[in-house]
Amino acid sequence: MKDESRFLCPYCATVFDRFVELRDHVMAEHKTASAPVPEGLITLTINGQMHRVQVEPEWTLNYLLHDQLGLTSPKMFCDRGACGSCTVIMEGRPILSCLSLAVECDGKTIVTAEGIADAGHPLIETYVKHHCMQCGYCTPGFVTTAKALLDKNPNPTEDEIIDALGGNLCRCGTYPQHPKAILEAAELLKTMERGKSDVDG
Repeated sequence: MKDESRFLCPYCATVFDRFVELRDHVMAEHKTASAPVPEGLITLTINGQMHRVQVEPEWTLNYLLHDQLGLTSPKMFCDRGACGSCTVIMEGRPILSCLSLAVECDGKTIVTAEGIADAGHPLIETYVKHHCMQCGYCTPGFVTTAKALLDKNPNPTEDEIIDALGGNLCRCGTYPQHPKAILEAAELLKTMERGKSDVDG
């Protein structure tokens, strides 16, 4: 895990190495703004990288990830927790980042679709192979939900997959393709695990 502490200005998104630099910057450049206080600092591990950021009380996790840290996979579609396009994995569970306050996520470990892709997870390959997207807007939410499912249940049935994806909506209607991709990814994961066991053995 990389430990790269970052102190993010909540007003202009400038990044600093030390909290005192952030505080001095806010006081000098944003004179009408409130000075940052330690209570507004949170630490998150996102896709294996540690971030220390200054957040405002009303910021959602989606706003922090997407608009402040530049992780564009968690989308904002309904902003009501009804579509699943903002789904990320937190502490192993899929959550709706539009309904989660950033300040409540202090100390948590989060994985987005970027992290899943960077790790070379077979879901990315199988989602492409089975054409699980048209416009692609909802796809990261499906992928993160599917990854959380496979982490918890490496051998899901089609019915279990459909149930797990029940909170993810797709305007393009690609629903029949998702179970195919997830079942194939599950098989690829088992093959990868067998190969690793053979090497270790």
